[in-house]
Amino acid sequence: MRVAVVTLFPELFAAFSATSFVGRAIASGKLSLSMHDLRSHGRGVHRSVDDTPYGGGSGMVMRVDCVVEAIEAAERALGVPAQRVLLSPQGERFHQGIARELAATSALVLVCGRYEGFDERVRSHVHRELSLGDFVLTGGEVAAMAMVEAAVRLIPGVLGNEASVDEESFSVACGGKLEYPQYTRPASFRGAEVPEVLLSGHHAHIERWRRAQSEARTAERRPDLLTGRGEP
Repeated sequence: MRVAVVTLFPELFAAFSATSFVGRAIASGKLSLSMHDLRSHGRGVHRSVDDTPYGGGSGMVMRVDCVVEAIEAAERALGVPAQRVLLSPQGERFHQGIARELAATSALVLVCGRYEGFDERVRSHVHRELSLGDFVLTGGEVAAMAMVEAAVRLIPGVLGNEASVDEESFSVACGGKLEYPQYTRPASFRGAEVPEVLLSGHHAHIERWRRAQSEARTAERRPDLLTGRGEP
């Protein structure tokens, strides 16, 4: 999987790229993660990438020429055609299903915004627009990291235990619902006990308990996942 991130702050990704399973995925060749500095496509002495909005208004808007040049340069550096993704609070809400789609994509260009957003014409040069949720961040860098991590952990061979992604919240095995409660040692802690069924060794009973707990927890915390309003 090849990923290029267009950003004004490539240094933010240094620790992310070297840490935990993302770093291991890069070291093993399963992930290529590069940063493309948007500032290198800026205009004038100060390499400006933004300007005041036509029609007036507060804040600054990212210029279409700078952003599109950066997207095209990042894709050329990948060496293959890429899916171009604009990170914006106006985009489609990111969920586990999209993470699976991204994990199956050979090349991605993730475009991080700043300031008051993008010139509207940028949108005609990308394939999709994604958002982490109904809130606004200062820039798209945190969203880019979240989406890369969510996708990369689904690539076969990245995690030490392949089965760990098969049965977790939002997984196909869980029917898109929340995962059942998990316990480990000690069996008793300050009066809180591990459920007897998990200590029984009876796998059929344990499986039934887990399915029931998953249903109950989802109904309590995310009923939208049971009515089809959520995304698995």
